[in-house]
Amino acid sequence: MKNIRQTNVNIHRDSWVEINVGNLAHNAIEIRKNVPADIKLLAVVKADAYGHGSVMLAPTLLASGFDMLGVASIDEGVDLRNAKITCDILVLGAVPVWAVESAVDADISIAVFSEEHLNACRQVYERTGKKVKVHIKLDTGMNRIGVSPDSAVEFIKEARSAEYLNLQGIFTHFANAENREKTQLQIDKWNNVLSQIDTTGLLLHIQNTVGTMCYDIPKSNMRRVGIALYGLWTDMPDDKGFRPDLKPVMSVKGRIVNIHTAKDGEGVSYGHTFIAKGDRTIATIPIGYADGVSRGLSNKICGVLNGKKVPQVGNITMDQMMFDITGVEAEIGDIITLIGDGISIDEWAHILGTINYELCCRLKVRLPRIYTR
Repeated sequence: MKNIRQTNVNIHRDSWVEINVGNLAHNAIEIRKNVPADIKLLAVVKADAYGHGSVMLAPTLLASGFDMLGVASIDEGVDLRNAKITCDILVLGAVPVWAVESAVDADISIAVFSEEHLNACRQVYERTGKKVKVHIKLDTGMNRIGVSPDSAVEFIKEARSAEYLNLQGIFTHFANAENREKTQLQIDKWNNVLSQIDTTGLLLHIQNTVGTMCYDIPKSNMRRVGIALYGLWTDMPDDKGFRPDLKPVMSVKGRIVNIHTAKDGEGVSYGHTFIAKGDRTIATIPIGYADGVSRGLSNKICGVLNGKKVPQVGNITMDQMMFDITGVEAEIGDIITLIGDGISIDEWAHILGTINYELCCRLKVRLPRIYTR
């Protein structure tokens, strides 16, 4: 029997996202066993764990061999603290200088990479007497945020000697982890900076998910893993590296709320982009683009109904979509699975010309999440 846990579930909806916590634990353990025991692991749970629910998943990740959590903002970290998550939490993105004190109050580490950050940390220390926990972010080639390698050595030395900081680590981020030649350029910049400073006692992290699987970097003692935890892949180099056995964590389901016949020649949904050829049995489920299922998927995807694939037909509307279930035994209340049962969100990403990360994050808009093990 499955144990089902629910959080913030709107019981009046006949559509939902289902999260398999057992599969999450499996993925985390698979990754952990392929990483040396002396290397720490940070689980990336930003964007509400890529739409999977960070508060619900954090305990499982920590119990499955991960040491820290990474978020995108102080608010995301505070949500975890409010849920009694006590492990180290790092804000990987830029933190507004006016919000530094909030990070200190919540015992959250922040990324710093500018003199403005250092000044804000000093002012917080002068007001509160509390040192600010920080990781210094280097920009080795992403060109997004971070200290330039040209000025990084002096910046790190300044931070290391500052009485108002608790310097915990140094990190950077790969821009093209699937490309070994470009990634090596970033690794060279990283190694050059670290060779000029004292790194004793610091967490050094450069590998992301792909980096964790495909790159052995001596000047690194922690790795950050995101998308693979949720059973999804990103672009990988073709050659060496470990490939953990991943299981999908997220599925998307909806119950049929109406079944009717579209007669030969009749159109379905706005614009009649689907025209029935012969009488067709049409089923409606209450999921639409306001739930994160792109209108661009209209007439291009399938669902699974009672073990059989059925095509989605007509334009996906704000709150509903239709399927041609002709020839399939079904009744109102039966479940159509959009993601799961052999259908991956990668298929949607390919159709839309985007990545699975984006689509997972979209699905957290208003669909209730149900957690199973």
